[in-house]
Amino acid sequence: MLEQEKPLRLAAFDMDGTLLMPDHRLGEKTLSSLRQLAERRVTLVFATGRHYLEMKQILANIDIPGYLITGNGTRVHDLNGTLLHASNLPEESFKTLITHKWPTAASFHVFRDDGWVTNQDMPELLHAHQFSGFRYQLSELENISASGNSKVCFCAAHDELLALLPVLQTCFGDRLDFCFSAYDCLDVMPVGSNKGSALALLTDRLAISLSECMAFGDAMNDREMLESVGRGLVMGNALPQLKQQVAHLEVIGHCKDQAVSHFLQHWLNSPTLTYSPEY
Repeated sequence: MLEQEKPLRLAAFDMDGTLLMPDHRLGEKTLSSLRQLAERRVTLVFATGRHYLEMKQILANIDIPGYLITGNGTRVHDLNGTLLHASNLPEESFKTLITHKWPTAASFHVFRDDGWVTNQDMPELLHAHQFSGFRYQLSELENISASGNSKVCFCAAHDELLALLPVLQTCFGDRLDFCFSAYDCLDVMPVGSNKGSALALLTDRLAISLSECMAFGDAMNDREMLESVGRGLVMGNALPQLKQQVAHLEVIGHCKDQAVSHFLQHWLNSPTLTYSPEY
């Protein structure tokens, strides 16, 4: 638990598998709880692998103020949309990523400030973005500039990505970071870019101690953030690998049941009682 003398000042939330239900919508209970936190003057941070342009639209639609950590920590924006931090893939590494013939059938996706770019038309991937209307742009990979690319994603079945990961690690060594943002999504990141480092940068700017923060997440791209705060909360539907690596952290319920809201209602109304994820 957070130390008694350090009240909660900031709450950070992953989106997919955490705030969002399996149909990729924000439930009404979740929205209500977020608004109650904001009314308590708790700073809200939405930390996600999704693109800034998409998250900007989502926050505008729900009318809830929040700082944005997007692209798994490669971009940080303040409440007014001002860019506070940006990190990009090294140009030479990006050139290798798009020109090498990787031994995989995984689709290839690039995040840039001007949007999400891929060379494959895969309408099924848009299901996760239907509530925001965010879409990819089609382009031949060799036409993408080597500068200004925040991350690359390989999307495929989990076993396919598990086979690809050591190939990428052997090729790039310590020049890039890798993480699973979902079972079917392997992200390639600039070294040191993650939600935890981005949150540390933001809290330092806001003069808030990480011990005064709580965070919620479900995937490996949430690990650094969850471990850095005063109270890290792991979703019941989290990736098994995450649960194993942060076994010391508290596990709450499933995103399908709006478990973040269930926990927040306990924290808002019965903070001195022991929390149980059972409904």
